[in-house]
Amino acid sequence: MSRRKQIIEEQFDTAPWEDDWNPRYNIAPTQLVPVIRQHPKEEFRQLSLLKWGLIPHWAKEPSIAAGTINAKSETAGTKSAFRDPLKLRRCLIPADGFYEWKKSGKVKQPYCFEVCNGALFAFAGLWDGWKDAGGNWVKTCTILTTVPNCVTAAVHDRMPVIVHPDSYNLWVDPEFTNVSVISELLKPYDARLMRCYPVDTRVNNAANDDEA
Repeated sequence: MSRRKQIIEEQFDTAPWEDDWNPRYNIAPTQLVPVIRQHPKEEFRQLSLLKWGLIPHWAKEPSIAAGTINAKSETAGTKSAFRDPLKLRRCLIPADGFYEWKKSGKVKQPYCFEVCNGALFAFAGLWDGWKDAGGNWVKTCTILTTVPNCVTAAVHDRMPVIVHPDSYNLWVDPEFTNVSVISELLKPYDARLMRCYPVDTRVNNAANDDEA
């Protein structure tokens, strides 16, 4: 997410964002990502930073997050880690691109995927709150995935769910709990609006978080 926070606020019509945020170019699992949620008591969206890798509220150990950075949309409603968040705790995760890797022999070539020539978009996310041993709340999230469209299929057998802007309000509405209707939004994004291109293998190392 390489955009300044003011641009994210304007694009997604959120309240002013209090967290510090510097543009990122190579976010990895377990790191903080910007997340958009509906305010529980007011009629506005709020931006905050959540850790990528969902820790269910009932988890005994945070290590479960290593296996919950993504959630298959086809089965999320039946999994204990994702069932309640899909119904009650949905969020938007803004982005301007994402990486997938294609393996060729011993080489893993990264590709960058963009929507509408690099415009901001939003992944379909789920979030939860977990209390650590010190009694502190830790907010975490995951990204829902679906079958690939023809652009992503050439590189990977899954793709993140991208929410159409017309569905933002419904997706983040915590009072809308009809999972059958919500699940209709979890489709592959229109391939005609996407593009991909190979990028330098520097992104294979999460420490390389720059424009280069």
